[in-house]
Parts: sequence; structure tokens; C-alpha cells
Amino acid sequence: MRKPVEVTAYGIGLLLIVSGVVHLGVFLADDVPWAGPVSWRKPVTFGLSFGLTLITVVWITRHLVLGDRARAWLLGVFTADCALEVAGITLQAWRGVPSHFNTGTPVDRAVATTLAVGGVILVVVLGAYAVTALRGRVRGPADMRLAVRAGFGLLLVSLASGIAMIARGTVLLRTEGAPAAYSEGGFLKPVHGVALHAVLVLPLLAVALRRLGRDERERTRVMAVATVLYVAATVGALVISFTL
Repeated sequence: MRKPVEVTAYGIGLLLIVSGVVHLGVFLADDVPWAGPVSWRKPVTFGLSFGLTLITVVWITRHLVLGDRARAWLLGVFTADCALEVAGITLQAWRGVPSHFNTGTPVDRAVATTLAVGGVILVVVLGAYAVTALRGRVRGPADMRLAVRAGFGLLLVSLASGIAMIARGTVLLRTEGAPAAYSEGGFLKPVHGVALHAVLVLPLLAVALRRLGRDERERTRVMAVATVLYVAATVGALVISFTL
């Protein structure tokens, strides 16, 4: 039986995905470029990504050996933070101003600061889940345990790349100004995006293999290969990040 915090998180995750789809429609109807610091790209991509990640975290953390109270608190904080991040980005898109590295007015500074603090909270919560998984505190058959641990391990790579982008953007904002921060601060987006969703892709593969009737030994072998391939894809995305 799902707990109230899980039901709430699933609902908000779905709303964030709907928001991303709606803003994709807004983009298609509006004559503005997809790229750039001010575009509909951010509410689309952040809505879809945060919504999918939130739903994934609700599902996957059920496999972690974690106290009910601790899990509920972490999930509640993560849910609120996901909604706040997407709301801030969406607000700035409708105002026609950049959401990150924008300190031009008190309102812009408040939004940028809120997004930065929210980013720190995301790192802390997801980091706590990742540490739990990597310590081996995962329920389920061997293939699912491997999928969850690998997914959270790659999630740490995504978080690290996000921190690096924020740090680089902040330095560029102070030394070279907002245009440089906008154009060069997101240099690790490819690896950030690829590594972020391993925590969904790998466990989904484990579920699919089980429903296809594969035995646990075969599922574990396939999962090991899939993990290596996903790590290779992440390394490839890292190379692309530095060559774009």
C-alpha cells in the first residue's frame, strides 16, 4: 500500500511532466528560438526531467533498506524541492528573463538564489539515497540490486557535473559577466543528462527481463553488461561535453 507521501510525490511528478508537455506546446506556438538563456526550452526540459526523476525516486527508493520515517522525510523534501525548482524556472521563462546566473533585479536575484539553494538540497537528498544504495542496503534479487546501485552511482556523476556547472557559471558571472556564464556555464549538460536517468533505465531493464521470464543468473549477466554499456555512454557524453 502506497504511503501518503508517495501518492503526493507521484501526483506532483505527473504535474511536472504535464507542465513540460504544455510548455512544449507553448514553444511550438511561439516564434522564439529553442536555445539561449531565455527560451521555453528550460520549462520543457526541467518539467519533464524533474517529473520523471521524482517518479523514479519514489519507485526506486522502495528497494532501499531505509527507515520509514527517514524515507518519508527525504521524499517529502525532495518532492517540494522538485516543484520549487520547476516553478522558479517556469516563472522566469514567462517573465522573459534567464533563470540561472541572473542577479539583475531583486526578484531575479531571489529566484536565482532559491534555485541555487534548491540545487544544494537536491544534492544532499539524492546523495543520501545514493550512499544507502552503494553501501549495499538494497532489497530484491541480484539483478535489481545491481541496477539500483549502478543507477545511483551514475546519479552521483550527474550530481557532480551539475555542481561543476553551477560553480563554473558562478565564477564566469563574477569575472566575465552574465553572457559568458549563460553560454559556457552549462558545458557538462550531455553527461549530466545521460547519467541522471540511469537510475530509471537500469531498474526498468531489470523489471523487463524478469517479466520476460529470464532466470536470475541470466538477468544479472545482462544487467552487468548493460551497466558497462551505460558507463561507456556516460564517458562518451563526458567527451562530447568537452568537445562541443
